[in-house]
Amino acid sequence: MLYLLRRLGALLVTLWVAITVNFALPRLMPGDPVQTMFARYQGKVSPTAIHSMQLAFGINTNESELAQYGDYLRHTLTGNLGVSFSYFPASVSSLIGSALPWTLGLVGFATILAFLLGTSLGMLAAWRRGTAGWRRASLVDSGLVPLGLLLGALPSFWIALILLYFIAFQFGWFPVGGGIDPGQTIDSWSGVASLLQHSALPAITLTLISMGLWILLMRNNMLTVLGEDYVKFARAKGLDDRTVAYRYAARNAILPVFAQLALALGVIVGGQVFIEIVFSYPGIGYLLLQAVQNQDYPLMQGIFLIFTVTLLIASFLADALYAVFDPRVRDSQT
Repeated sequence: MLYLLRRLGALLVTLWVAITVNFALPRLMPGDPVQTMFARYQGKVSPTAIHSMQLAFGINTNESELAQYGDYLRHTLTGNLGVSFSYFPASVSSLIGSALPWTLGLVGFATILAFLLGTSLGMLAAWRRGTAGWRRASLVDSGLVPLGLLLGALPSFWIALILLYFIAFQFGWFPVGGGIDPGQTIDSWSGVASLLQHSALPAITLTLISMGLWILLMRNNMLTVLGEDYVKFARAKGLDDRTVAYRYAARNAILPVFAQLALALGVIVGGQVFIEIVFSYPGIGYLLLQAVQNQDYPLMQGIFLIFTVTLLIASFLADALYAVFDPRVRDSQT
């Protein structure tokens, strides 16, 4: 419990720092976002209208910075992230709320699939290397390690463009872009089928770019565990290879992998932005592109805050899972 409380305290402090930085960055720029937006109209807007827009967007030049910071904290904690410039009068929270399920579904599925495939292949590579002397064993390990390095090194947008060109454009097996066919909804079987077709290529791309990390991590952990005395003792007792691999080696080797879950999610979230842009997938990444193109500062602030909160929560959950599965962590904190 003390271990989780410490991690929760670190999460709250980091979240406060992130919110503070999110508040300060736009105000460190010359002028303010409203002035930048109305500069396009070349002086055709009255100062009264500009001041009214500043109040609507939460920028009150008559208040001190400390008062504005207090208002920003209060609004953020209540879910009020401001009003979007480019989608006025829609709120930032409503725009993020409509795009977030698309990203969560895509990232969640790709993360689980990449974790299952990557850890399984990494375990296989380490176990085959541990049974040296069999020719097929060395071929498995020597093939999976370069594959993991290759997948970890390739840029996400490059893989997305390759899949988009050959599989979607040349062969026409999947749609070129979008999230669902026009006129379709997910409350029908045809809508679900359309959703799966549009999500297939982005999910495959996300799975590939994150699977290499799991392969290498699991393989290295398995190699370390295979040299432990309890694994040698299990083999000496005459247990079959499957029992030794899964019940003794893999169960202990997978524990440190959970500590890397937050790092892997950071890689996936960073790559997901480019992938959604390439496939025009209606998630947070594509919404961020629209915000940048339209200089929509409140929307950009809200999206960056969502990214930060997501990674902090993922890191806390990874620490919690690590404490649940490894009693040594709990015992060291008591």
